[in-house]
Amino acid sequence: MRKLLLFIILIFISQFAFSTHQRAGEITYKAISNLKYEFTIVTYTYTPSPADRPKLDIDWGDGTSQSVPRTQKINYPNNISRNVYSGTSHTFPGQGTYIISVEDPNRNYGVLNIPNSVNVPFFIRTQLVINPFLGPNNSVDLLALPVDDGCVNTLYMHNPAAYDQDGDSLSYKLVSCRGAFGLPIPGFILPNEVVTSIPTIFEIDPLTGTIIWDNPILQGEYNIAFQIEEWRSGVKMGYVTRDMQITIIACDNQAPIIDPIQDTCVKAGDTLIFDVTAYDPDGDSVAIRALGGPFQVSDSPAEFPVAVDEGSVTSTFTWNTNCSHVQFQPYQVVFTARDTLNFPQLAAIKTVNINIISPAPENLSTSAVGNTVHLSWEQAVCNHTIGYDLYRRNGFYNFQPDVCETGVPEYTGYQKIATIQSITDTTIVDDNSGMGLVHGIDYCYMVVSFFADGSESYASNEACATLKKDVPIITNVSVNKTSVTEGEIYIAWSKPTELDTLIFSGPYKYKVNRSDNENPQFINIGETSNINDTIYNDVSGLNTAEKTFAYKVDMYNLANGVEEFIGSTQIARSMFLSISETDQALQLSWNFEAPWYNTKYNIYRYNAVSETFELHDFSTQTTYLNGNLTNGYEYVYYIESIGQYTAPGLVNPIVNLSQINSGIPIDNVPPCPPLLYVSTNCELIQNQLWWGFAVGCPKDVAGYYVYYAAIEGDDPAIIDSINNPFDTTYSHSNLNSITGCYQVKAIDSTGNISDFSNKVCVSIDSCSTYSLPNVFTPNHDEYNEYFKPLPGYTSIERIEMKIFNRWGRIVFETSDPEINWDGKNINNNQDCIEGVYFYVCNVFEIRLEGLSKRTISGSVTILR
Repeated sequence: MRKLLLFIILIFISQFAFSTHQRAGEITYKAISNLKYEFTIVTYTYTPSPADRPKLDIDWGDGTSQSVPRTQKINYPNNISRNVYSGTSHTFPGQGTYIISVEDPNRNYGVLNIPNSVNVPFFIRTQLVINPFLGPNNSVDLLALPVDDGCVNTLYMHNPAAYDQDGDSLSYKLVSCRGAFGLPIPGFILPNEVVTSIPTIFEIDPLTGTIIWDNPILQGEYNIAFQIEEWRSGVKMGYVTRDMQITIIACDNQAPIIDPIQDTCVKAGDTLIFDVTAYDPDGDSVAIRALGGPFQVSDSPAEFPVAVDEGSVTSTFTWNTNCSHVQFQPYQVVFTARDTLNFPQLAAIKTVNINIISPAPENLSTSAVGNTVHLSWEQAVCNHTIGYDLYRRNGFYNFQPDVCETGVPEYTGYQKIATIQSITDTTIVDDNSGMGLVHGIDYCYMVVSFFADGSESYASNEACATLKKDVPIITNVSVNKTSVTEGEIYIAWSKPTELDTLIFSGPYKYKVNRSDNENPQFINIGETSNINDTIYNDVSGLNTAEKTFAYKVDMYNLANGVEEFIGSTQIARSMFLSISETDQALQLSWNFEAPWYNTKYNIYRYNAVSETFELHDFSTQTTYLNGNLTNGYEYVYYIESIGQYTAPGLVNPIVNLSQINSGIPIDNVPPCPPLLYVSTNCELIQNQLWWGFAVGCPKDVAGYYVYYAAIEGDDPAIIDSINNPFDTTYSHSNLNSITGCYQVKAIDSTGNISDFSNKVCVSIDSCSTYSLPNVFTPNHDEYNEYFKPLPGYTSIERIEMKIFNRWGRIVFETSDPEINWDGKNINNNQDCIEGVYFYVCNVFEIRLEGLSKRTISGSVTILR
């Protein structure tokens, strides 16, 4: 008996020892070529366990697998061993998505949130996406150990310190721990769900990866899994899943506290220096250290010496940055402070993001040549720059970027006008896409360098240029008189002040040219022979009430009696005011086609009492809605534009007028679509409609149209009209079927009809379906005399009913949905004997999609 007991005990101990093994781990990889990758498996095990693993089998996810030998084993305190299986590469057959996985039968014993964890395999997996359009990918490296401790009733924090050498964007999420065959472990729950009597929070920050457990309740070991996903240009490049273990222990000390640290940005080439301070509330010895991407870069990594001191400790982060550090995604640094003299060592975590930004292109300069601006700048100092973006605006802005502000923000008014896909191409000519730039405008520019991953440099200095004023500059095209036959327009321009008189010695002449919206060809309408005579009144019987007119002025040199063309103004068109009439409002809109830019538009409206036009309002856009007007009353307007050129030496402000126009508000706005509801009375085979309107809809409603379509998708037809605006109900009765779709339209007092209301469809399933009883008693007692369907059904067009006796002979058939079989044999009109009869019934139901056949079969018993 003793031998048998000893044998059983040895078996139990052996199983326990060999099962108490895997605690945490993950799989990572590095790209060797487009299809070849090197993988590393890291696991954390219980050091004394005999269930050692000198090799592990890895499934490549392409139908093949391989045994991978262990290359390193490091024993940590508290009986934790770190096992590394590295140096194994695999070539995949082609592009695609692969799940690389490892399964080990021995998971840790006694995990509280995994039922019977000793018998649950340990399974980790990683996803690799091979996408030739996005290039090879390296997985994240997880720099923090995945075996950690915490205290009961004390905030627990952990950050895996993930680093992606490709600079891809990372996101984090909790996932289920996996077991046999890679399936989620049945019964797995998050650690905070083990004890539910006291609610606690367990979550992971999707952006930083920091895990927080708000005051654990129960001592013990817990396992969790989380997934770190990589994103490049909005495309997921793969993920790494880490399975980690947390041990919660009873203790009475408090975690250290780290002073606040702000995210920051630094220009590549500058040195980033800041202190990090932590203190322990209990006055215990505290150590502070850091992990993260800045310490992993091969060229000029950051430094942060581990510091230990009593009560409080300070260490200095130093990073001599350079261009190789520039990337779109910020570098994440995880600072951890631990009390060193307690067990477990409680930790505080601070996560800081550091952006390394490329210096701005330097010494941007401009020079005006003809109607173009030539620009040049120095080549970007960061060699992996792939090009430049050029931005332009009218007028100087004096942009001073914040420390983390890259590129040229939209709020500056700058617009991107060119992209150069070369680091060495540092000159460009701005000719306004071949149309030439405009005289009188102060053109200002900035240039930004950009990189393959989407990151941008700081913006360059602003550089401005104004075209040489060697041609006339048009300033006014203003309607002086509105008429169909006698309209007048005022034209003015500024004379050239930088004319090359050695080439064009004079005298000079201006020619005024005009076109209209019906005749776009310019014609000469007049001349002036004095360089200082820069005004022209076009009084040649214009139709300014219905047309808009464009003007340009040509300048000629008349030396030696020969007309020699010097240059032209830009084209400027008269403003034309259009008015759209609507309910109690007029929508004003006008055009603007001129080389200057307008800052605002004054709206003048005629006052019939004072018999003058008065300033009514202003707009910065070329539209204006004048509301709260009286329908049927005429309102008269014109627009005054206020504008300017940005170059000095020109008239400012530039004021121009539109023609005069009028409009009469009319009620042409339909009512709001009603909000429709429908209920069904199955007993009466009737649909009851009622409707209303959303809050704020106009109250001008005179009646309604009710629409119906028997089949969903068919065009609805009017089935009735209601002339009382307060009657918002309708009964659709005397129906063969309740099925169909309803809509309602509202009509106002002037005949405007609303859009359709929402569509409400009634299905046959709104009432009882057609069904049959299983017994009837045709014994002439006037109760249950006939075999007929159960009450409450609707929407049956016909049936095909056949009733058989036990020998399969038909004893009754009908197409009447009510059936009404009295128990007599249809062949001889004799009473059928008591017993069971069988039926097959094809029911033709009127459904929303049309007529549909449903077959029911069963039995009915005759009792007499």
